[in-house]
Amino acid sequence: MWIILGLLGFVVLVILVVAAYVVSVYNDLVRKRNNYENQFSQIDVQLKRRYDLIPNLVEVAKGYMAHEKETLEAVIQARNQSVNAAQAASKDPSDPNSMKQLMQSENQLSGTLSRLMVVSEQYPDLKANENMLSLQEELTSTENKVTYARQGYNDSVTTYNTTREQFPGVFIAQTFNFKEAQLWEIEEAEQREAPKVKF
Repeated sequence: MWIILGLLGFVVLVILVVAAYVVSVYNDLVRKRNNYENQFSQIDVQLKRRYDLIPNLVEVAKGYMAHEKETLEAVIQARNQSVNAAQAASKDPSDPNSMKQLMQSENQLSGTLSRLMVVSEQYPDLKANENMLSLQEELTSTENKVTYARQGYNDSVTTYNTTREQFPGVFIAQTFNFKEAQLWEIEEAEQREAPKVKF
């Protein structure tokens, strides 16, 4: 009888230890998922700031660049696509399709902004405009903050994904449907740098 009770006690102890370990790994995954989602929200804040600056930049440039209507419209269109993609991605940063769409739209926006800056070099009065200089400075600062926020996000995603993929966490992640998080990757080499917005 004592042997059976001892064996039963040992089995209960093993079950409790395993359950405590599962709870610990589960809580670690939740904490790391919340961390990368928070990091994404930091990117989202900076992107919104950037999106708010772009129409002002275009409006100032419009007065000087009447013959560059196509370029200005391309910037606004790329900005609007990025706004929509950012809204979709902010709902679920772990969704690979929305993150891919956001990265593509951001790459396109960076390209059109770079084109606007190159074209604006041809307009000396625009380069000297105080509003344009101020907007350029704010945009450069925001671009730097976006880059920094992306780095923090990617670090958090890497930590989360590593925990999610390691043994035995992989079984807990699969059981409780912890999806793989998507890194913010830049596809084209020239877009690995912030747009040049110097006047």
